[in-house]
Amino acid sequence: MNNPVYTVKIEQTYQYPKQMKYIPKTDSFVEKDVKSLSYERNVRQPYKLLLFDLDGTLLTSDKRITERTLQALQKCREKDMMIGVSTSRGEGNALPFIEALRPDILIASGGALIRYRGEYIYRAEFTPERTRQMIAAARSVCGTDCEITIDTVDAHYWNYRVDPKKQYKSWGESIYTDFRDFGQCALKMCVEIFDDGDAGRLREMLEDCDCIRFSDGYWYKFTKKGATKEEAIRKASAACGIGVEEVMAFGDDYADMGMLKLCGRGIAMGNAIDEVKNIADFVIGGNDEDGIAVYLESLMG
Repeated sequence: MNNPVYTVKIEQTYQYPKQMKYIPKTDSFVEKDVKSLSYERNVRQPYKLLLFDLDGTLLTSDKRITERTLQALQKCREKDMMIGVSTSRGEGNALPFIEALRPDILIASGGALIRYRGEYIYRAEFTPERTRQMIAAARSVCGTDCEITIDTVDAHYWNYRVDPKKQYKSWGESIYTDFRDFGQCALKMCVEIFDDGDAGRLREMLEDCDCIRFSDGYWYKFTKKGATKEEAIRKASAACGIGVEEVMAFGDDYADMGMLKLCGRGIAMGNAIDEVKNIADFVIGGNDEDGIAVYLESLMG
């Protein structure tokens, strides 16, 4: 059966029919139709910044950026588009990919750190005392042996039972600690919480934090209230002199929903959770299907 094709009038605010949401990689007819729609949209609202989540979005499941994707991004640069990364990873854990991408903008630690053209323009840090209080709160709720990670500006600290670098070679530099005498300013704390009730109790105890769960496990991230990807995009856009409506954002998980709603075009990956797909303007191919490359190639012509 042929896929239905929809003619959509592009307006300042718009929503495509749900049948148009998923674009199979192998369906060239639908991709051609999307190309024409995208071109009409781009004429009215050119995009100046392409912003990508890393895990589950720009990275494949085996933590690579494909050559086809890198080539597509280079073509976008040649069209004077800036490239940005917006990740929940700390900067150190994102370094292997940052070096390959050379992003104009880096939003790291879930929005707690912003780098624009090599310079830090924003940090949302907890004091060392507040960081120790947060660690103590996590242990009081989840047990003294709960797994915790902390991002600082300079490093990523962890107390995992299994060294993350043995699981993911691209994880970047991490420092093991038992957090007993931790004395650093934290950008982000992540805690593994298996019980929803415990997660709720910790949220209540850390009411000065923004908390989001990652869908691929039992990890919750805690950053300063207002230190989110979407708020970081507002700050980064202002720094480089563009509006958020000139940003095209790509994501797959709960932490990406705010930025996909905020930006001029929010794009969900085919492997994204349903909540993300439901609020996105487009759903493209998955992260293991060169979904980003296929979509960008359709835009570039």
